[in-house]
Amino acid sequence: MTIPTLTLNNGVEMPALGFGVYQAAPHETEAAVAEALSVGYRHVDTAAAYLNEREVGRAIGDAIAASEVARDDLFLETKVWISDYGYDETIHAFDKSAAKLGVEQLDLLILHQPLPTAFDRTLEAYRGLEALYADGKVRAIGVSNFMTEHLHRLLDVASVVPAVNQLEIHPFFQQREVLSLDDERGILNQAWSPIGGITFYREGQGGSTLDDPTIADIAAAHGKSPAQVMLRWHVQEGRSAIPKSVTPRRIAENFDVFDFELAGDELARIDALDVGVRRGPEPVDITLERFGLPIPEA
Repeated sequence: MTIPTLTLNNGVEMPALGFGVYQAAPHETEAAVAEALSVGYRHVDTAAAYLNEREVGRAIGDAIAASEVARDDLFLETKVWISDYGYDETIHAFDKSAAKLGVEQLDLLILHQPLPTAFDRTLEAYRGLEALYADGKVRAIGVSNFMTEHLHRLLDVASVVPAVNQLEIHPFFQQREVLSLDDERGILNQAWSPIGGITFYREGQGGSTLDDPTIADIAAAHGKSPAQVMLRWHVQEGRSAIPKSVTPRRIAENFDVFDFELAGDELARIDALDVGVRRGPEPVDITLERFGLPIPEA
């Protein structure tokens, strides 16, 4: 199957659908990534703070060694954690991640969170990304969980516009203001937890997001699952999405979203589901004191 690609603002092409390993335990990660590659995923998203980069690297290395996939056909992205913010620290963070992943060049390196209480460190970290990009060590750079105020402050001083802003985006939390600013500035929106949020719980309403009657009705009409409908919604609205699973059946199911199309009224019905409830941490609450996880050396 040919995977549709999205073109970043520097011309680099990225598979529209990626495989995420957020909350995947290290002992499960290697097998899950191997399964994803066998299914057809060619885009893998990880992060230093997930503490599973080494396992991702082993799965990719084994697949390349077995000639199951070529490195040039893979799009590999990871994230710098706030503990490693600062210019020199971010350069070293690249070294740590690249060594754990077993690669010399990353396709995309992004800042995992803004650090509102020390935004100068965030800006220095981004300057480190710009240096890595200029040196050819990364093919593209970006940010994650940056709200409009963070983007404005960054764009005022950045010499390279971020290629990607990875955000919590799903039918129940759509962040349209941030998405609009990203679109305006040529920044690709990438959805983490794209199929209903990290808990799948409909706060204030009860039940799982996968049981939403609107999405269930659309899924039944297409002979697809609710998760597949939500992923197709992202694809048709021009976003990158990175679903996560460690279950082989769901890994395959999440990838099988390119053989049907949602109608305009179906997209509109999903758009109308937004309740504005964030399930991940509030960006304003991210501080070194609360979240300063030390990232191990390679």
